[in-house]
Amino acid sequence: MNFPHTTWRLIRTPAARGAWNMAVDEAILAASGGGLVPPTLRLYAWSPPCLSLGYAQPFTDVNQSVLEQRGWEVVRRPTGGRAILHTDELTYSVIGPMDEPRLAGGVLESYRVLAQALLYALQLLGIPAQAEEKPAAPAPAKGQSNQNPVCFEVPSNYEITMGGKKLVGSAQARRKEGVLQHGSLPLYGDLTRIVQALVFPDAQRRERAAARLLERATTAESILGFTLDWDQAAQAFAEAFSQRLNIQLQPAELSSDELERAEALLREKYANPAWTRRV
Repeated sequence: MNFPHTTWRLIRTPAARGAWNMAVDEAILAASGGGLVPPTLRLYAWSPPCLSLGYAQPFTDVNQSVLEQRGWEVVRRPTGGRAILHTDELTYSVIGPMDEPRLAGGVLESYRVLAQALLYALQLLGIPAQAEEKPAAPAPAKGQSNQNPVCFEVPSNYEITMGGKKLVGSAQARRKEGVLQHGSLPLYGDLTRIVQALVFPDAQRRERAAARLLERATTAESILGFTLDWDQAAQAFAEAFSQRLNIQLQPAELSSDELERAEALLREKYANPAWTRRV
């Protein structure tokens, strides 16, 4: 892939609430689409742990009592896919206008391009992962509950795997303003914690879901045998995007317009039950 040299922003934000993280991603999308800021690679984390639901995922999948007991939050993403428990991970977002060559050509083509940078980041960390084209799992029929609410169990196009197990889960939204793709690399911890935050018909099915998850997904720590530091992983992501996609990344902060827009989105959308419980 020979892209012309260009300059993007690199924004590293402190660990924050899930609703704020989603509001910031959308605020950057609006600013980038309006030509107010360059395309952006954002690297971030979540505090406290947060269950994120896909755009069209039923809120009835959420085990609200467990979230309350554990102090975990819930947010609905602007992107599709299924539930992810965000904790002990590096999250990235890539945001830019439709005419950015690295984001052009539709969902599949841009997934393929960005996967090359993600794969190289993992290689820099000592993880020889791979990306394969696979058919996406069908959505549940209208009116039916989602039988498989966990994102990391579900194959998708150009998913990044190691030893046959999913390692990086990503999702994308394409709008008139531009493209937003975000995803997560689980650094360490127990992936099966998510099944406690979701509703299952009975304990046996919850246990089976946990077992399937361990068969189909993994963490960087499980592969490497030691715990990766968030800063080390973030540095590898920045280096990989720069080298693989011919980008000069300029460290930056969110603009005042982006911060103002994010605050409005937080109030009106991502921290608002009308959005979170919309499905």
